[in-house]
Amino acid sequence: MIKLLFLLLSFLKLGKVAATAGTMLLSLAVYGSLFGWRYAAGFIGLLFAHEMGHYLAARQRGLAVGAPTFIPFVGAWIQLRAQPMNVETEAYVAAAGPFIGTLAATGVYFWARESDSPLLLAVAYSGFFLNFFNLLPLSPLDGGRMTAILSPRVWLLGAPMMVALALYRPSPLLIMIAILSIPSVMKAWRYDPNAPENQAYYGTPIGLKVEYGLFYLGLAAFLGIMTHSVHDMLTTLHQGRY
Repeated sequence: MIKLLFLLLSFLKLGKVAATAGTMLLSLAVYGSLFGWRYAAGFIGLLFAHEMGHYLAARQRGLAVGAPTFIPFVGAWIQLRAQPMNVETEAYVAAAGPFIGTLAATGVYFWARESDSPLLLAVAYSGFFLNFFNLLPLSPLDGGRMTAILSPRVWLLGAPMMVALALYRPSPLLIMIAILSIPSVMKAWRYDPNAPENQAYYGTPIGLKVEYGLFYLGLAAFLGIMTHSVHDMLTTLHQGRY
């Protein structure tokens, strides 16, 4: 683990392109040793597509942003060096990740069906699940940043969902995200829609709120259906082998 952290810090000092390439290769080596390099490469590719969605959206909105960085068993992220000036920009950048990630996973899904490849089907499942999980309406997840355009109070619904998931599928990653979300839950609890600073940041025309709300629900529904459907396909394939 110490060697892994040392390598990661070394890559981060080499510049944006080298950091992205280096941390991707590091993740490929770690995941490949556990799941095989083909699955690892596909999974990392879908992570990259997701993060590039955020990156391109941030650049489109004129925000200074760092290149994607990967950490094994944690995932990947981009660093915004300039924060959004309003909640609509925040929601736009957040939505681009799961949207592009879903398109990439869907492409792999059709490729898997065309080539009759269980491996590609497993990669597609990982992409669908990754993006579906990210839509939990709780910051710092993408879903929390997307639903903030409706109201930060939506995070109070996401908190029990995160707790239920952590109890159902305990993992260090879920515990870490739950801890990181505590400030967001406190912020939602104390949210005052009449405060001038909140009106300036969160004030959004009702039409935009409806558009983002429908987009969020539609994407969540599609990912939920695909995650469940592909999981059933993989289970059937596994049972057919034994």
